[in-house]
Amino acid sequence: MMNVVCLMGRLVADPALRQTTTGRSVASFRIAVDRNNKRDADGSRPADFFDVVAWEHTADFVARHFAKGDLVAVEGRLQSRTWQDDSGSKRQVVEVVAGSVHFTGERARRDHAETAPAAPAYTGAAMDADGFVDLGGGGDIPF
Repeated sequence: MMNVVCLMGRLVADPALRQTTTGRSVASFRIAVDRNNKRDADGSRPADFFDVVAWEHTADFVARHFAKGDLVAVEGRLQSRTWQDDSGSKRQVVEVVAGSVHFTGERARRDHAETAPAAPAYTGAAMDADGFVDLGGGGDIPF
């Protein structure tokens, strides 16, 4: 049998990190995943919303590095569970239990842009015989 989920979407809100009574970290968050590249008549993109739960190191990682609006990739499995609420009604939820959560290229580019010095501008210099252009910088790589 197989139970594998891979999703990429945006966090709807900041992840909520808490501790269980035994001291295990657990983070809960919700992501919005676009259904396709088409837009509805009003210009909005249809999306599906998925509840995600991450445990221990993954939970700490998510709480530390992600916030509302960030694009994330989640790998995990589906899990359904039932419980009885305070009014005695039986409730059921289906959620993604994250095995791993990844940065996307979007987050990596944003983080790099905030910390990296500006690369020297290309001046249109001619290529040498081997097809390379001297970008200056005294031998240092400009990125």
